[in-house]
Order: sequence, then C-alpha cells, then structure tokens
Amino acid sequence: MESSVSNSLDMSNRTVIVTGGARGVGRGITEVFLAANANVLICGRTAPDDLPAVRGNTAVFVECDVKDPESIQACVDVAMAKFGRIDTLVNNAGGTPHADSASASPRFNEAIIRLNLVAPFTFAQAVNRVMQEQDDGGSIINIASVSAIRPSPGTAAYGAAKAGLINLCSSLAVEWGPKVRVNAVTAGLIQTEQSHLHYGDQEGIDAVGRTIPLQRMAFPEDIGNACLYLASPLASFVTGTSLEVHGGGEIPAIYDAQNAT
Repeated sequence: MESSVSNSLDMSNRTVIVTGGARGVGRGITEVFLAANANVLICGRTAPDDLPAVRGNTAVFVECDVKDPESIQACVDVAMAKFGRIDTLVNNAGGTPHADSASASPRFNEAIIRLNLVAPFTFAQAVNRVMQEQDDGGSIINIASVSAIRPSPGTAAYGAAKAGLINLCSSLAVEWGPKVRVNAVTAGLIQTEQSHLHYGDQEGIDAVGRTIPLQRMAFPEDIGNACLYLASPLASFVTGTSLEVHGGGEIPAIYDAQNAT
C-alpha cells in the first residue's frame, strides 16, 4: 500500500472563502489563512472599515447576504473570476440574540435556523458544484458550537441549528466524497472584541475562563488554526466529523457544589 506523507500547512495558490470573515472569530480565521499564504475572500452584508491583512497578503471583500441563494452564487462567481478555483469554504457567519424559549416567535426561530443551518448548507452546495469539477476537490468547514452538544438555555434555536450543522457534515461527507471533505469545528467560548457585551469587564472574562480546564477562553486564532488543519493535506483522511476546540469543555457544576475533599 502506497502512502503519501505531507506536513505542509502552506496554502499558496489556494483560495479560501470565509463567510463573516471581517470581524470576530471570522477575522481570526481569515488572518490564519492569510498567514499561510492563501488567497482569502471574505463576505458579509457590510464592508469592514479595514480589510484583514497579514504580511502584505490582504483579503478580498464581497458584499453577500448568506441567507440569499442568489447572493451566495454571486459571491462564488466572484471568487472563480478572480482566483479561478475554490479550495476551502469556511461557513463561519451565524449567531443569535438571547431569547426566552417559551415566548420566542416562530418567525424568530425560523430566522435563527435559516442563518445558522440553511445558509451554510446553501453555500456548501454552491461551492461543491465547483469543487467536484476540480482535480483535487476541496474542503468545506462548518463552524459549530458547544451549544450543539450541551444544553443551550436562552439560545435553544441556535443550539438546535448548530447540532443540525454537525449532522449535516456527516451526511454531506458521504454524498460528496471522495472529491470534497466536509467537517465541523465545534467551538467553545471565545474571547473577541465584543466579549464584554456577554461577560462584562476583563475580570468577568477571566472568571469565565476559569470554568474551562485550560483556564482561558479561546482566541479567534485558535479556531482559525483548527480550520487550517482541516483544510490542509494533514487532514486528507478526515471527513464527516467534528473537531471540538473548547479547551476541555466546561468544568461540571458538581465539582463546585460538592464538599467532599
């Protein structure tokens, strides 16, 4: 049996699309791929004040509403016109406000599921059509959340959508292999420029970090590094699965509650 060994994380001449890649976690993912010499196209509803750039490699921005199939296809068309290929899609765009499950409207729930599950599926379909025609196929990476694998009070629709996103990877990996690999990154708590809106000041952020075995929240580049691995030849036999990047998860409340020594 012949084996091909590679440890390359260089993405020169490779094209990566990162949805929501201008800020927050998406920007961290974008900067990791830029540092690996990839051509990176980011998309969102509004252009950022400054484009992500690393060592002279600058991302290309395309206005796109990921909930609109025609807008998605237009984004894919721009990537192909500019770079001639698409090697990796990172479905990062998503999110949710807090909502009480007892009173959340059907319209609200549908909107959250559409953004966090239907939109990534539609974008994946669009790039799959390109990747299937490429000799070396491509890689699709969906950014999921620990909300998918544990209770998600206050964000129930979001957690359900992210759980669906993880399941979607396993189904698409079967249907679209061997040309296209499809995986998820199940991200834990992440410190971004907006963390103070959720956790308060730095003291609050540090306190939340202490509930994680690695004693800190993730940084956006931690998620980016996981994506780079999944997009690289190092993960050539990895598909249909989820890589959990959560610092060991959250320490169970029972350890704080029990008195035994």
